[in-house]
Amino acid sequence: MASSQSDYPVQFSVDYPDRPLSRLTTLFRIIMVIPILIVAALIPGFINSGQFGGSEQVAISVPLVWLPLVLILVFRHKYPRWWFDWNLELSRFVYRIEVYFMALRDEYPSTDEHQAVHLDIDYPNAETDLNRWLPLIKWLLAIPHYIVLAILSIFAFIAVVLGWIMVIITARYPRALFDFVVGVIRYGARVQAYAYMLTTDRYPPFSINP
Repeated sequence: MASSQSDYPVQFSVDYPDRPLSRLTTLFRIIMVIPILIVAALIPGFINSGQFGGSEQVAISVPLVWLPLVLILVFRHKYPRWWFDWNLELSRFVYRIEVYFMALRDEYPSTDEHQAVHLDIDYPNAETDLNRWLPLIKWLLAIPHYIVLAILSIFAFIAVVLGWIMVIITARYPRALFDFVVGVIRYGARVQAYAYMLTTDRYPPFSINP
């Protein structure tokens, strides 16, 4: 199982802070994040991502260009590189905001630099790596993952609140809580890539591990 996850074509990680976190900015994090949220809200695809709007808010973001991509794969069996790059960079940006909002890191989210948040997705060769008809039902096949993610997100929310409190008190995010929250995001990123970014036909593992 470990090897099947380590070579999965979607990898996500966040560097654990090597120095104490800021108590002050963490205390006001919900206010500090507003300016970058305004910027993000003006980008097509962010509002529809569900990233900050539901029970899956710590797990799934869905780029806006999903439906046109389905049609291109079905009728042309192609995955335009610029479309892949757009979805990938949009997802990276969203995850940087999410990581900052959850007080996992202190760096203010950059619009272009990757900072301490790493999302890597293999670009697929549509003709050899992707079934042209599978995009029509991937969202349906991923339903078991939605259920698991909904449950994990409840625990992740509790972990984020506890982590926020611990940073306020100790200036440190407990490593166990940090790894769990990052793991839930990682799990969601793999489901997103399978069901909505459509970059792989490999079914996501039921795991939060790297």
